[in-house]
Amino acid sequence: MGIKDKINKFISAHTETKEKHVDKDLQTRYYKTMKDKAFNELLNIFDQNSNFKVKSSSVDRGEIIVDGIGKKRIFVIATVVMVAPNRTAIDFAVTTETVLPMDFGYSATVIKSLYQKVDQQLEYVGSGLGDQLMK
Repeated sequence: MGIKDKINKFISAHTETKEKHVDKDLQTRYYKTMKDKAFNELLNIFDQNSNFKVKSSSVDRGEIIVDGIGKKRIFVIATVVMVAPNRTAIDFAVTTETVLPMDFGYSATVIKSLYQKVDQQLEYVGSGLGDQLMK
């Protein structure tokens, strides 16, 4: 990750994961599971943490919308997509509500924490594997 990427990480109040993110910790993660199981595990993670309140969820769309009320107010969108038999991708988008135009990396920290919790519940296969799985 270059110096420009590091600076941009801290001067934004929004972070989202993607397939080819410059920060390896923020790349799309893949798990050896079916979509419904991954979706339910995410719901359990959010339900077990009193700092999160699930506002909406749709298994059909693979989307969970959550309000966070921890140290800072956050808005989380979790997306679960089955990309191959027994391979499911999970992505997050987190926006921090702040008076400043930046959250000093807080939204990225939330994503990394969520991924750690998911890794404990589901079998992690790898990150940024989209090109390999589409062959």
